[in-house]
Amino acid sequence: MSKTIRRFVGVAAIAALAAAGVAAAPAYAAPNPNSVKKITKAVNAAGTLEHLQALQDIADANGGDRAAGRPGYLASVEYVVGELEAAGYSPEVQEFEFDYSEENSELIRISPLPTSYVEGRDFLRNGFDSGSPKGTATGTLVPVDVNIPAGALPPNSNTSGCEPGDFAAFPVGAIALLQRGSCSFALKALNAQAAGASAVIIMNEGQDGRTGLIRMIGDATGLTIPAIFATSATGEDLYSTSPGTIVTVTVDYESEVRSAYNVIAQTSSGDTSNVVMAGAHLDSVQDGAGIHDNGSGSAALLETAIQMQKVKPNSAVRFAWWGAEEEGLLGSEYYVEQLTEEEAADIALYLNFDMIASPNYFFGIYDGDNSSGTAPDGFIPDGSAEIEDVFEAFYDSRGLPYQDTEFSGRSDYGPFIAIGIPAGGLFTGAEGVKTADEAILYGGVPGESYDPCYHDPCDNLRGDGQDVALYDALRADYELVGNVNVDALEVNVDAVATAIVTFAFDTSSVNDLRVPGKSHGAGKSADAFADRFPG
Repeated sequence: MSKTIRRFVGVAAIAALAAAGVAAAPAYAAPNPNSVKKITKAVNAAGTLEHLQALQDIADANGGDRAAGRPGYLASVEYVVGELEAAGYSPEVQEFEFDYSEENSELIRISPLPTSYVEGRDFLRNGFDSGSPKGTATGTLVPVDVNIPAGALPPNSNTSGCEPGDFAAFPVGAIALLQRGSCSFALKALNAQAAGASAVIIMNEGQDGRTGLIRMIGDATGLTIPAIFATSATGEDLYSTSPGTIVTVTVDYESEVRSAYNVIAQTSSGDTSNVVMAGAHLDSVQDGAGIHDNGSGSAALLETAIQMQKVKPNSAVRFAWWGAEEEGLLGSEYYVEQLTEEEAADIALYLNFDMIASPNYFFGIYDGDNSSGTAPDGFIPDGSAEIEDVFEAFYDSRGLPYQDTEFSGRSDYGPFIAIGIPAGGLFTGAEGVKTADEAILYGGVPGESYDPCYHDPCDNLRGDGQDVALYDALRADYELVGNVNVDALEVNVDAVATAIVTFAFDTSSVNDLRVPGKSHGAGKSADAFADRFPG
């Protein structure tokens, strides 16, 4: 384990924990669940939901979220540490710094048809190299040479705002609506400012691949007015009510260096030169409790670690709760960067659990053999296919359907496979849409997102803010607690525990290494594979 990992205890941490109202963790006295059959009896959805309730309480007591760099995340770290200590572990906390930003920018149509657009979905503030001027402006929206419907012209051909003459008779104080095209974002924004615009909105051009959000960059030295970028759909919606549309544009944000933390805990026994590692990210997005993303994976991992307290595995098992995943896999990247070559070589495999109880779920297994062809050749390390096999065997043993899910580096396994460590894991869906064929296999509502509350405040344990009709339809097929599908959770906590215990006793299918010791029925060899999974 990296020497940079240290135990973290501080006044701020204790204060955050107290503010969250988290009670001291109880002492655990579980039986020895040293086989797949025993561990899947010990680990269950009820225990996992208790951890999820604690995370919800923490979010409620700390401004509604558990995002990295905020008090709710620190309280989440302290909760996990306390639970692990009560279970007999000696957890360590790894601190790292990251560029924290907090977006408070706004785009609001005041009239007609009052609408508040969503930052990060409908629009983004600019990211000009010369700075992003803060400010707010309210005024009449004036389209400047935009082409509606968007996308009717060839890509990169729209000249909206590229010439000062485009702004002839532009009313001073109005807000300019421009369109992406043949000149730079900075030039468009500066021309609008020179014409007297109080703010500028630049919408995407509308062709395939040019509809969504991108960050406006470039040198915009001299820009003083707020400038934002909008999707082509948002721009068209604003245009549809002009002339006479009144809008407010606000650019407001905080940006500074803050600390985040990884929590690491390892079994006291087992070969430390052949470590089985399992992880889940602990942070939420800003302005949301993150109960499914990724409270579900974090809570299942924590409950598995607690129930494994008396297991004597052949290989050491290292559990990890990552910080700042939502900021770009920063915690897992930092951890891997701190490993020496020898420490990295000691990790036999990595298992990742990020979103395992989607309300409109499918049972997804990371495509370790790349049978679906979603990863480039050579991207997936050898041994990953054998990890996928273990999860497939688990679902087969339960008579349950499953499918490949993209293994592209999107979650915290990415830094591990980048240095050649075999990896695998589970995923039940995020913003993607459930197909009719999947609804036949798993139930649920086709044509709707796997997680309708993905990265939204309604990702909570109460159901606040949910689409009532949609969630009522989901409850016709499933048991839901807030944004957590209990049916999927009950299965996948067993899948998590099964994979961890299986590899804790035998990694030979992945790395051909047999560690001396008793397997306790978890699998002495490939011949015993069929006996690992209870019916």
